[in-house]
Amino acid sequence: MAQQPNEEASPGKKKKQGAEQTQPAQPKPGANPAKPHATAVREHGPRNAPGAMNEPGAEKGRKAHQESATAQEANVSGQPAGSATPTAEKEKKGMKGHAAKTSPAPAATAAAAARATPGAAASAAPSVSATGQQRGQANAAAAAAKKPAPQQVQQIKAQHANFRAQPKPQQVPAVTYNQNYRIQGSDQWQGSQYEVFRSYRPEWHDQGWYRSRYNRVELIGGGYYYWNNGYWYPAWGYDSGAQYYAYDGPIYVGHRAEPPDRVIADVQAELQQMGYYKGEVDGLLGPMTREALTAYQADQGLATTAAIDEPTLDSLGMS
Repeated sequence: MAQQPNEEASPGKKKKQGAEQTQPAQPKPGANPAKPHATAVREHGPRNAPGAMNEPGAEKGRKAHQESATAQEANVSGQPAGSATPTAEKEKKGMKGHAAKTSPAPAATAAAAARATPGAAASAAPSVSATGQQRGQANAAAAAAKKPAPQQVQQIKAQHANFRAQPKPQQVPAVTYNQNYRIQGSDQWQGSQYEVFRSYRPEWHDQGWYRSRYNRVELIGGGYYYWNNGYWYPAWGYDSGAQYYAYDGPIYVGHRAEPPDRVIADVQAELQQMGYYKGEVDGLLGPMTREALTAYQADQGLATTAAIDEPTLDSLGMS
């Protein structure tokens, strides 16, 4: 038999064996292979750094070591090292989206905090109440600053000493009789000064009935009124031809029994000077006058009756 040439003596075979030694370690079965571009992440330093080997054989060995380390990382994580960054970014975005969906709104968070700490909510209540009280005091002070001086009030009353109101149904519509009518909100007005408003019930009677019960029944501003204990009331039914009333309810004038139209004119003039009333001084308790009274009463902290009552007339300095 012919003698086979020695494998070590063959130059080509020797180069092939050297190349096999420099090949990276093969991953275990079932592991995900590493992508070629992942090796760029595992750089250990500059190629020509001091102490590094620059020979060709050393360069090949270093590359093989880097590829082997990359493959091991892939075996541990189950994913190639190069795909770690995109996956992390996706997970981060997913977490942000989940947090945005599950995070409560600021208002809900504040409400939950208030429920969790009732003491804090309770401590905030006095501040709100104090703020409202301070605002009411400021409004009352501003209204008091606008009030006419007592001598001006006397001048207003002197100007209306002979005042007589005239019916003006086109400008101030008349109210109609309704036996079931009740003054709205009067059940919430506390105090004896408002009892006449709470108990007021319109009644229809003839002249004899009124004359037998009340000393004063007079035609004032287009309708008959009767006077009783500081108040004038509409005398419904006294005269069917004179039943023009701009307001159905008691009108306080004090114990001097001044005619109601004169007192209404005094109130209108004073509210006009303070900027509450923008209409004409006509002695009729119409909608514009009642709106002005409501605003003034609110600023003074009085019951908003929209009527001329005892506390309002006292506040205006006209009682």
